[in-house]
Amino acid sequence: MKNLRTYAFWGTALGSLAFAADAPKIDSGDTAWMLASTALVLLMTPAVGFFYGGMVRSKNALNTIMMSVAALGFVGITWAIVGYSLAFSDGSGILGSLSWAFLRNVGLTPAVIAGTTYTIPHVVYMAFQATFCIITAALISGAIVERMRFVPYLIFITLWSILIYAPIAHMVWGGGFLGKLGAFDFAGGTVVHINAGIAGLVAALVLGQRKDFGRQAVLPHNVTYIVLGASLLWFGWFGFNGGSAVASNGLAGLAFTNTFLAPAATLVVWTILDILRTGKSTAVGAATAIVVGLVAITPASGFVSPMNAIVLGAIATFPSYFVILWRAKTNLDDSLDVFGGHAIGGITGALLTGILAQKVFNGVGDGLLYGNVNQFFIQALAVGVSTAYSAIGTFVLLKIIGAFTPLKAPVKEEGLGMDVTQHGEEAYTNGEGAILVNADIATPNIKTRAVGGTD
Repeated sequence: MKNLRTYAFWGTALGSLAFAADAPKIDSGDTAWMLASTALVLLMTPAVGFFYGGMVRSKNALNTIMMSVAALGFVGITWAIVGYSLAFSDGSGILGSLSWAFLRNVGLTPAVIAGTTYTIPHVVYMAFQATFCIITAALISGAIVERMRFVPYLIFITLWSILIYAPIAHMVWGGGFLGKLGAFDFAGGTVVHINAGIAGLVAALVLGQRKDFGRQAVLPHNVTYIVLGASLLWFGWFGFNGGSAVASNGLAGLAFTNTFLAPAATLVVWTILDILRTGKSTAVGAATAIVVGLVAITPASGFVSPMNAIVLGAIATFPSYFVILWRAKTNLDDSLDVFGGHAIGGITGALLTGILAQKVFNGVGDGLLYGNVNQFFIQALAVGVSTAYSAIGTFVLLKIIGAFTPLKAPVKEEGLGMDVTQHGEEAYTNGEGAILVNADIATPNIKTRAVGGTD
């Protein structure tokens, strides 16, 4: 009997050791890479602020930057409270549950998402995904800058992150039906860029035009900011795409390399198109090209070869370039071409992923060019679902908010500038300092001049 108990003890102990050896563990290298990637992606949101801020008139520069900075707080906290749970916890094919609300059960153990166990703490995965939700909401602002009131904007992005972003993230990444169908979206072509671009288009249509739209040239006030913002975006995007491998491994290296090559190709082709069309190459065009290339490679970054990344970046130039040219001739006041850059770039990238993907590089599956015709149609379905859901959801949400409070600033406030009327500050004071007394437009008592005048 004593021997039997001894054998049982050692059998149990050895079994426990074997189980422990097989159990997923936190990997310090993977965790370090994901911490760095999270910081890189977080940097992208103020980078968007600079990119957008340089494109608007000086009297609206601060407001435009604030639309990005505010998302860091309002969307970030909303994500921790409820958004993350709805996006990534187990649930239906469309939406997760509230099992991780208020970060309940989101701790230091390995993250298990949609049946996959990662070697990083769950809380780090949550933070990484938070940065994606934040920048997606901030991207929308480019379509409605210089005219949307700030408080309704804050309400909009907070609710949008829950009602629009979280369901699409769940459908694609969190165990929802698009992911189970096999849709390829390595880092957010559908979840981030199509989603934001379509939402921006709808928001621009709902708000209507700026008062000066079509009547006078609305030119960028600081091209240096635009180039700085684009450069910081490219820098941060290495974490955006490389971090989406959720490990420090070869897949991260592939995504990292593709994030370098695709925008470089877009930049070359865009510059050539500009020179052929106008005889000049502009810095604004170069910065825009970089962003379009980054958007297009995002869904494909972990699925295509480096040479195919160059091909993808080159091809993706054409749809966005010509849509942006077309939009300028229409009555659509998508202020900073969020639709042309992000929606069109994201759609192009998502579809090209279904054509150029190679199993030999990604270990998952091939695209149409390599014999898997179905992958292209799965990609098209993901594009269609994300487009429809974002468009309808954004429209309904804006209409509901608009029923309680005006979305658009009055003409006089818009003329004076959103910096003063929404924030009581100016981006530029000409060295005189800002003396802010009263920003009531009906009875102006503002002792500082809004740069750009009242138009």
